[in-house]
Amino acid sequence: MGKGSSQKQANGSALEFEAQLWAAADKMRGHMDASEYKHVCLGLIFLKYISDAFEEKREQLLLSFADPKSDWFIKDEKQRPEAADERDQYVAANVFWVPPEARWHKINAKAKSPEIGKIIDDAMGAIERENPKLKGVLPRDYARPSLDKVRLGGLVDIISNIGFNQSAAKSKDVLGRVYEYFLGKFASAEGKGGGEFYTPQCVVQVLVEMLEPYKGRVYDPACGSGGMFVSSEKFVEEHGGRIGDIAVYGQESNYTTWKLARMNLAIRGIDANLGPRNADSFRSDLHPDLKADFILANPPFNMSDWGGEHLRQDVRWKFGMPPVSNANFAWVQHFVHHLSPNGVAGFILGNISLTSETGGEDAIRKGLVESDLVECIITFPDKLFYSTPIPAGIWILRRGRGTGMAKYKRKQEILFIEASRLGTDISRTHRELADKDIATISQTYRRWLKLSDEYTDTLGFNRSVPIAEVIANNYNLLPAAYVNAGHTKSARSTGLVGVLKSQERQVALSCLKQVSDLAEAFQKSIGEVDAQIKAIEKEIAFETRTLGELLEPSDERLREMDEPEVLTCTERGGLILQRERFAKRVATDDASDYKIVRMGDIVYNPYLLWKGSIDQCWIVEMGITSPAYEVLRVRDGFDKTIVGQLVTSPEMIKRYDGISFGTVQRRRRAPVSNFLELKVNVPSPKNLSALSKLLSCSQDCQFASRNAERAIRQLIKTLCARLR
Repeated sequence: MGKGSSQKQANGSALEFEAQLWAAADKMRGHMDASEYKHVCLGLIFLKYISDAFEEKREQLLLSFADPKSDWFIKDEKQRPEAADERDQYVAANVFWVPPEARWHKINAKAKSPEIGKIIDDAMGAIERENPKLKGVLPRDYARPSLDKVRLGGLVDIISNIGFNQSAAKSKDVLGRVYEYFLGKFASAEGKGGGEFYTPQCVVQVLVEMLEPYKGRVYDPACGSGGMFVSSEKFVEEHGGRIGDIAVYGQESNYTTWKLARMNLAIRGIDANLGPRNADSFRSDLHPDLKADFILANPPFNMSDWGGEHLRQDVRWKFGMPPVSNANFAWVQHFVHHLSPNGVAGFILGNISLTSETGGEDAIRKGLVESDLVECIITFPDKLFYSTPIPAGIWILRRGRGTGMAKYKRKQEILFIEASRLGTDISRTHRELADKDIATISQTYRRWLKLSDEYTDTLGFNRSVPIAEVIANNYNLLPAAYVNAGHTKSARSTGLVGVLKSQERQVALSCLKQVSDLAEAFQKSIGEVDAQIKAIEKEIAFETRTLGELLEPSDERLREMDEPEVLTCTERGGLILQRERFAKRVATDDASDYKIVRMGDIVYNPYLLWKGSIDQCWIVEMGITSPAYEVLRVRDGFDKTIVGQLVTSPEMIKRYDGISFGTVQRRRRAPVSNFLELKVNVPSPKNLSALSKLLSCSQDCQFASRNAERAIRQLIKTLCARLR
């Protein structure tokens, strides 16, 4: 979510404190998966917060008991601590009661103890016993043998630096900032898996600012860690309301994420009905009779295993049975089913849903348009989401448009917003919408919705389109088909016009735009290097290092995450997409044990040490490769490109033969331990900042060019297919 300690978020809020805290906490993680460490870290933050809130209330009580002017004055000093520990005092103030053994100062005092894991588990259990709302919510496996107790104690010391007890309002602000920042960083670290529990804050803000959930029932049937609810309550408070003005209903299928949501909401004092357990919204709807005033959701994109074959006659499928291979329009109809007569739903879906024709999805989209439910469609820039590289956007559906009871009079029109050019890159793989971007989108929608004179169509960005035109355009809901010059008004153009307004065309244009932007950045970087080249050559020094000092083995596995591209090493092409070499899938049907490869990782086949069997990944942001391959990650402080060029150079390839063993009859093998012991000369990183920036930009250009080539190739293929 955020940048480094000296930087600012895209929305302008300083993040130095959170970034420093994250950096320290992340060092304690070691080799633990982010998905596992998330619960370790966030559980301790929760414990620290409720303990600080308790101690603050206790100090207030003791001061009152010692003040002769107070109605609570207790003359006997010895009785004051006992009175300050009466549970009812805290329950009445909506403060969690923390028993003595669970108070943070006692836990921190034992941080260096080998028993720190058991001490924390016991504290969590004691808090759950004393606070029924938290029963079954808190993590209680800190004593497990696999959790390094030295690192755990170090994490306790780090979290002790967070002060939550300065005042109620200020502590909640600090808590919210830390919790939100850590959730975002964990989502980033987990990659695709991170999207299961977290929607980027800037995307949530767009939804909340557009829907304005002031009062009523708010529902999210795929609530993840509860971010939609937190932002909705925050919006209410910022606009003069209070917590409780909205009733929160949610559901989450993943057990650990459901607990994370309950914990996230509990620390903010939000009373939410998330059901008595985790449950699948399709097969076990926990709120079957709910009619919500607001629905805000980010459901999983293109979910194939959603149980559609068992739900063919479900009452929710008013506009048609969704395809069993894709849950997109099952989610859409689930939202519609749970809307009140004047309710509004804002949700995120992959852009493919705007034009898809598979399995009757076009018929469902047709029904939604003709029923005048579709109010607004927005397409976002890429790289906003941690969970997927798929281009996505927002749908807004509203019941009762233009009826006598309707608050807003717009009807038989759809607002299209093409926001794919907004946002700012904060890393190679992530982009954020700034406050001004959020305001541009939400204000355009609010002005249009309220029939404001300030609303105008803007070429290339937004346009209000009569439903009749959408129907004539074969129910295509892609904003680019309407906001750009030359938008079609012809009736039912399903041939080449449809292709030119398809997702393939948009992807191709987006990729080419990225290449163009990077070309400018590349030229600027060359200028910076050119200006410093003499200083670089004069001051550059070399260090002798082992490859183990430059690289660390990665055993990150796919497990339950969605499968990305499968990568394989080839003799001539190096690391390639497996599908580009083979006509059919070669990977096993169960790829859960395949190793994850991230941008800049080194991959090598320890059984075939020839040119091409050792390569660096610059073709995908994340892929998977055979468990038989070794995956090595460049350590922090070293330039990925320089290390990659060194490791894959012809001179190094020759040296690798010396570390292998075996015979021709039995294939030779080069263990990773031998590989990492090799010594190399590398340039000292101290004076290479400009050069590293140029190299990073060059790799971005290479990656973007490959994406553009693939996108254009697909567009050509689709166009030519229409001519057969």
